[in-house]
Amino acid sequence: MQDAEKDITYDQRSRMRRRGICVIVPTYNNAGTIRDVIERCKAQCHDVIVVNDGCTDGTEGILSAIEGITVVTLPRNSGKGNALRQGFRKAMAMGFAYAVTIDADGQHFPEDIPLMLRANVSNAGAIIVGERKDLDSMERSGGSRFANAFSNFWFCVQTLRRLRDTQSGFRLYPLRKLHGLSLLTSRYEAELELLVFAAWHGVRIVQTPVSVYYPPKEERVSHFRPGYDFMRISILNTVLCLLAVCYALPLALLRGALTALRTAYALLFFLATCLFVLLPATCAVMKRHRSGDRRTWKLHRLLYLVSRFTMIRHGIPGVRYTIRNPRGETFEKPAMIICNHQSSLDIMAMLALSPRIVILTKDWVYNNPFFGLTLRHAEFHSVSMGTDKLMPKLRSLVSRGYSIMIYPEGTRSPDGSVLPFYQGAFWIARELDLDILPVVEHGPAMVLPRDARHLRRGFFRMTIDRRITPQECLAMGEVKDVRKWMRRYYIRRVDEECGRIYN
Repeated sequence: MQDAEKDITYDQRSRMRRRGICVIVPTYNNAGTIRDVIERCKAQCHDVIVVNDGCTDGTEGILSAIEGITVVTLPRNSGKGNALRQGFRKAMAMGFAYAVTIDADGQHFPEDIPLMLRANVSNAGAIIVGERKDLDSMERSGGSRFANAFSNFWFCVQTLRRLRDTQSGFRLYPLRKLHGLSLLTSRYEAELELLVFAAWHGVRIVQTPVSVYYPPKEERVSHFRPGYDFMRISILNTVLCLLAVCYALPLALLRGALTALRTAYALLFFLATCLFVLLPATCAVMKRHRSGDRRTWKLHRLLYLVSRFTMIRHGIPGVRYTIRNPRGETFEKPAMIICNHQSSLDIMAMLALSPRIVILTKDWVYNNPFFGLTLRHAEFHSVSMGTDKLMPKLRSLVSRGYSIMIYPEGTRSPDGSVLPFYQGAFWIARELDLDILPVVEHGPAMVLPRDARHLRRGFFRMTIDRRITPQECLAMGEVKDVRKWMRRYYIRRVDEECGRIYN
């Protein structure tokens, strides 16, 4: 049982490193709790950065005795806001994509860091705020209760978003999406300011429940000065309210208008391309080549050119489409191509890789009024056909040099995470003695999420990985073993791509 728990912890720590996540612990005179907090953070994450904000109580000596951490030492106490700023800058300089921040006073549980990781997997690029559970039932000072309610109210006024715990110091930040970092106030109110600037710039803010511990009053270490700090917060909120009217509101209106225009342009571009390019060209090819391999190849070339033109030549404005092909894959040799499925844009992105790809689709794609005719005559097939009818057709396509492409998840992921795999793709690969060619995509779940009605700005990266030979698949065991191995492989690779994109 202990070995299993160690394996789980090791995998989680490795996954955090793959996604580019570190932990930042700002501290000022927390000598009684700092060692315990850091050791518990190290048990959850390989990479811990501690910001010594001019401590005078022996904390520096404690930090020097702890191995495996990065320490940023500030010459004098300058406040939590500045400590966070220096921690973020250090994390970015070290190449991290995300940072979990946790207070050094022992109020938060480092054992909840896996909850932050889980929320990050489902909400890549978002700020994750640890919402302290049962906060109202905790024994807290009246000042603490008022400060949280005060902060929540003004955050709602300034951003028109509602958060239940804007004062939680347990958060996960996407480092490249921290807006207003150079303007950040230096003390207690800085964390509210970070949330407000992020909301103004369209960064998603997600809450996840976390545990909290409030020690007895006589054991608490607090540097909050009610009168002085409330005055600072009041001044900050006055400034932020003015900025909300003069800066944030126009910015939000502009962003909404651009989003509507971007979506309308992409939709019209797609319809015009299908109606005035794809369908006429398909009819011309079918008229010239009544049947045979020549017609199939011409239609594949047509789909390839239209897809590349749409994806690369800004048919989707505000979206950067890139292809990483580190091993120089040419698609000359047939393979079973698999890919994680995140968006309805995936098929066009896949077709832009090569004209030698046949995708097994669902019926709604196969019978689509805009491009279904082209797909059907290009010898694409629906998975609903059944294996008895499919296998002879797939054998014929493979013998003519085409690769077969299947999304093993069977449906689009709602949040970009890797869903369970079905065995069909791996069974067909074994039956046809094909290499498995993994293609990893990252980004479309944020550009056009499942059930979304508008396009967002973002990126779309396709990474072509190394082929896995039939002999390697046989060495893994049965088809179900290959399926399990490949899903673990994709979880790891999506983590790596997430870390690479955001750092």
